[in-house]
Formats: sequence, C-alpha cells, structure tokens
Amino acid sequence: MEMIGSTLTATYARPKTSHFLPAISTMASSYRNTQPALAMNPSANLWRTNSYYKSSTVPTPSSIQRENLDLVRAKTMFYPSNRTALSTRYTPDDWYKSNISNYRESESSRKSAERLRRDTMRLMQDKEQLTRRTQENTSKNIGERLNDVVFWRSELSHEIDNMVTEISALTEVKRRLERALAETEGPLQVSQECLYHREKRMSIDLVHDDVEKDLIKEVEVIKSCQERMRRHLDRAIAQLASNRAAQHELERDMSDKVTAQRIDDRCHHLRNTSDGIGYYRGIERLDPSLSLPDSWSKFTDDNILHSQSERAASHKLRDEIEILLNTTSNEMWNQFNNANVAFTNRISEIADAKNSLQTHLAKTLQEIFQTEMLIESLKKAIRDKECPLKVAQTRLEERTRRPNVELCRDNPHHRLVSEVREIEDTMYKLQERLMEAENTLQTLVKTKVTLEHDLSIKANSLFLDQEKCMSMRKTFPSMPRLVGYT
Repeated sequence: MEMIGSTLTATYARPKTSHFLPAISTMASSYRNTQPALAMNPSANLWRTNSYYKSSTVPTPSSIQRENLDLVRAKTMFYPSNRTALSTRYTPDDWYKSNISNYRESESSRKSAERLRRDTMRLMQDKEQLTRRTQENTSKNIGERLNDVVFWRSELSHEIDNMVTEISALTEVKRRLERALAETEGPLQVSQECLYHREKRMSIDLVHDDVEKDLIKEVEVIKSCQERMRRHLDRAIAQLASNRAAQHELERDMSDKVTAQRIDDRCHHLRNTSDGIGYYRGIERLDPSLSLPDSWSKFTDDNILHSQSERAASHKLRDEIEILLNTTSNEMWNQFNNANVAFTNRISEIADAKNSLQTHLAKTLQEIFQTEMLIESLKKAIRDKECPLKVAQTRLEERTRRPNVELCRDNPHHRLVSEVREIEDTMYKLQERLMEAENTLQTLVKTKVTLEHDLSIKANSLFLDQEKCMSMRKTFPSMPRLVGYT
C-alpha cells in the first residue's frame, strides 16, 4: 500500500476501478451482500508507519530508514477539517439501504394508489346501483301515494254528494218551518202586550222563565209555536251552517287532494331525462310538512266522519221539526191560571233578589274603601324603601372609585350587594302586593258596577211584571178570544 498526496491531504490509495458506484439498473439482489472495496474504520483516519504493515519483526537497514521517515510524517499536523471530510461520507451499506428504502416506498405508494383506484371504482358502482334503487323505490312510493290520494278523493266526492242532498232537504224543511211561524201572527192582544212588556227586561233578566213559558202556552199556536219554532229554526240555521262548514271542509280537502294528485302524478312521471328538473340547494333540509301519513289519512277520515255525524244530526232535526209542526196547536188550554201563579212566584223571586243585591252592594262598597286604604299604605311603604335603596347603591358606586388594590371585594361590599338585593326584593314584593291590591280594587269596582246594573235590571223587571203585566191580566180575554183564529 502506497501513500499519495501531501501530509495534509494524503489518503489511502484504493484499487482502481472503472466505476466507483454500480449502475442504476443494477438490481438490489446483485449487491445486497457485496462488501466495500476498502472497509472504513476509525483507525483509517490515522497515519500508520510501514512497520504496521510488516509481516516480520526483524529490522533491516531499509526498514530503519523508513521508520525514521514515518516518525517525521507522524509529527506532521493533521487538521480536523480533513478528518471531518472523511467522517461525513456515507458507507455503501447506507447507499444500498437508501435505494432499497426508496424502492419499497415507491412500491407501497403504487399499491396504495392501485387499491384506492379499485375501491373508488367499486364505490362508484355501488353508489350508482344504490341511487337507481332509491329512485325506483321513491317512484314506487309516489305511485302508492297516488293510489291513496285517488281513493280518498273518491270517498270525499261521494260524501260531498250526500251532504249536498242533505243540505237541500234541510233547507226545504226550514222553509216550511218559517211559513208555519209566519202563520202564527194573529195572537191575542193581552198575551202580546205581556210578552211585549217582558221583552223590555234587560240583560240577564231577559230569561226564558216559567212565566214566559206559560205566556207562550196561553197562545194556541202563536207563542208556543213561535218559541219552539224559533228554537228549532235557530237549530236548523245552526245545523245548516254546520252542514255547509262540513261541506266546505270536504270541498277544500277535495281541492287539496286534486292539487296533490296533479303534483304527485307529475313527480311520478319525472325521469332523469325529463324537462324542468334542476338543482334546489338545501331543499332536503327544508321540511314544510304539516302532517304524517297517519295524520294525513286521519284528517280526511275525520272530515268524512264529521260530515256523516252532521248529516245524522241534520236528519234527526228534520224529524223533530216534522213532529213539532203536528203538535203545536194542542198546548194552549188551561194555562191562564198557571201563568198567574208563575207571575206571582216570579215577582217574589225578583223582590228577594233585589234585596240580596242591595245587601251585597253595601258590603262591596265597604270593602272598596278598605282596599283603597290598603293601596295607600302599600304606596307609602314602597316610597319609604326608596331612600335606603339609594343609600346602598350610592355606597356601592362610591366604593368602586377606590384605587388599585384597594378596590377589594370585602365584607362591606358583599353586605352592600346583599342589602341592595334585599331592598329590591322587598320593593318587588310590595309592588306585587300593590298590583294585587289594585287588581282587587278593580275587581271590586267592576263588581260594584255589576251589582248596581243588576239592581237596576231587577227594579225594571219587577216594574214590568208587577205593574204592567199583572194589571192587564185582571181583565184577561176569554178563551175564544185567546185562541183568536179558531
């Protein structure tokens, strides 16, 4: 082995080869276990004398001369930069391992990409099939929905026809009742005057009492027929309104069904190639639904059941009106004495009610006075709490001006906060009591007004029954005149 170069840059000579590194196309298996041409070790960076490579220990003159030359070279300075330049070089093993790592990473990346491609294709095919199945199921559901809409539409149409027929029949019976009521316009003078005066009763006293019932019975047809005919006429009018309301609900439901059928039919025939389809972003998050399938069918079923119930009630009312028209002329006789007894009892009841109202009115006035005194006391108590609240809040406000660390949340601060809250709570409770007292006062005032109004009503009713009607009934017409048209 020979030395080349200077003492500062000398290196061991390596065997001369045409290429230091293998060709790029060389397979990893061809150099996996290949040993480097010159093994590097820590001692390779040091100068060694020729005696280090000698195979014999016998000194010769030439060997002595070489040893002296080596001693001179050993004393030559070896700079760290040269040592670093040698130590930072990679070994062939590192080079081989780096290449193998790159190959493996490339192969792993290709496999991942291939796996992703296969999975993506499979996912696209699965989602395409899922989308097709979902669309078919949706179309099937819309078709079933169309069948349900058609069924309920036919049921509604049938019920509407029945309701129209019933409304026509009830309207005809109502006209007959109105004509019968118009035929009762020949009442006797005394009964008319009594009923006329009693119509002057006000508010709650305008009651259909026993006196009015007996006065109606005094008229062979008129009052008995009129009252009951009016009741039945009112019932007929109300029933007609209910029938028309039920018909309106059915027709509106029918209109909704027609619109829904048209829309669902169009949706059922929509395809991916249809015109008019487009994006409606966020429409799946919008839920304008007002019903569920069960509540939807129940709604129409309830409308039909309600219509059937109204039709049954209407049919029953028509039967009652028919019976009424045949029985109204036989209820007048022997009612004169019963009417006088009813007048006497009613006058006694009104007088007792008037006395009770006067007693309650006096008690109510006394309670109003006491409540007003209580309200004044509560207002004064609330005003008395304003100054302590101002003091506590002013203290809190002043203490917020303490500088720096002196702005301490100490016991006085907590006590002031508690004091403010306590006073505010007290004032709040007093305000509540004040509102309750004012509401009570308003209730008492309303009660007072009601009692006074009712007292005037009772006085008016007592005057009508006792002075007007009973004075006329002393000369009540005879029976032939009572039945007037007979």
